[in-house]
Amino acid sequence: MKKLFASLACAALLITALTGCGQKTGSTRTPEELTQLYSQAITESGGEMVEYNPVITQIDDENEINGMILESMGLKEEDMTAFGVSGSMMSVKAYGIAAVMPAEGKEEAVKEGLQGFIDKQKTIFETYLADQYAVAENARLETLEDGTVLMVMCEGSDTVFDQIRTAIEA
Repeated sequence: MKKLFASLACAALLITALTGCGQKTGSTRTPEELTQLYSQAITESGGEMVEYNPVITQIDDENEINGMILESMGLKEEDMTAFGVSGSMMSVKAYGIAAVMPAEGKEEAVKEGLQGFIDKQKTIFETYLADQYAVAENARLETLEDGTVLMVMCEGSDTVFDQIRTAIEA
């Protein structure tokens, strides 16, 4: 009886250990692969605003607007391993899409920055344009299974979010 109990306990421990091995805990893609994936997913799913606000995947000295857009979204280069961001510097539409793989230990900093962007957009449009306030209020910010932090603020944000998430998690 004791041997049977010991065997069952060992089997239960083995099953528990193997179950843990199958869970995703982080991306197995390189930063370059993630950057390409983010850019493609946002470009293909981001709606008409991406046409006017192309996806930013790097900070360069030639285009200061890229850095300004990242800063307006509360993102810092040192907090990110890879990113794809589309955003507007004009306050006529509540719009921003960001897919970010945070640097190790920087997930909270990335999420706080993006939440600050959402809050700022809500404040801007609260008494200015009611329809855009609703867009900002419906923004989504989540961490995906692979560790990507995804923020979507645009018209049809739920659909756009789901399409981008599906592309990233494929």
